[in-house]
Amino acid sequence: MPKQKTRKAVAKRFRVTKTGSVLKRYGGQDHFNARNPGKITRKKRNDTVLSPSFHKTVKVLTNQL
Repeated sequence: MPKQKTRKAVAKRFRVTKTGSVLKRYGGQDHFNARNPGKITRKKRNDTVLSPSFHKTVKVLTNQL
C-alpha cells in the first residue's frame, strides 16, 4: 500500500510541536499593516496555538498522527 501524501498547503501553514500542540501564524502580514493598531501589529509577530479541536485534523493531513 502506498504512503499517505502530505498536504503541502497544511504543512506550510501549521507546525506541530514536540508536545503535540499545533502552532499557526496570524494572517494578513503581507501589506497594509500601517493602518493596524500597534496591539494588532505586536500580536502578528508571534505564533499562536491552534484550537485543540483542530489538532487531530492537522496531524492527519501532515502525517504526524
